[in-house]
Amino acid sequence: MNIAEEIKKLEKLDIHDVASWPLLVKGAAVFLIVVAVLVAGWFLDITGQIDTLDGAKAVEVNLKKEFEEKQAKAARLDAYKKQMDDMQRIFGEMLRQLPGKTEVAGLLVDISQVGLASGLEFELFKPEPETPIEFYAELPIKIKVVGNYHEFGNFVSGVAALPRIVTLHDFVITKAKQTGEGNLVMEATAKTYRYLDDDEIAKENAKKKAAAASKGKKK
Repeated sequence: MNIAEEIKKLEKLDIHDVASWPLLVKGAAVFLIVVAVLVAGWFLDITGQIDTLDGAKAVEVNLKKEFEEKQAKAARLDAYKKQMDDMQRIFGEMLRQLPGKTEVAGLLVDISQVGLASGLEFELFKPEPETPIEFYAELPIKIKVVGNYHEFGNFVSGVAALPRIVTLHDFVITKAKQTGEGNLVMEATAKTYRYLDDDEIAKENAKKKAAAASKGKKK
């Protein structure tokens, strides 16, 4: 068989007239086409599987990270519970230091008695309107007392020692008008606090919602 002649025959084949091709050439062409289809299919299938594998690996990484985070939280669960219990206990202790509505009058008497026991002379003791804040209300009291530095110090210490929470703010100390050694005037705002009951909290929340709705309508 002359290879050169066979190559020339192949070159003369008309691609538009496949029917005239020799049987052997037709078989070889069909074989090549089948192999090409199989290779293409295999390549596409492998590519899809690689993409699926990459996606599965990414999911695995995310699941591992999520598992580690949850495992760490679970390991700290007892510590969180203890911390929550401590916070609730501290909150309860603080709440017990806030007087109820019926105890405020007695607390005001206690503050004035501390001032008198310290040797101070009251020129003003005026409770102002209370201001609701979250679950409690703030009650400011304007006070003006006459005394000396030592008596003022005793008064502040006595107020701090009260079983209920009382804070002092906006101190202003000036000389008293009347003559006398060590006579000074101290003006300050004493703030005490009381807890709001459930009905009062509900009313305050309703007021806030109404105010927010009114503000929204104005816009």
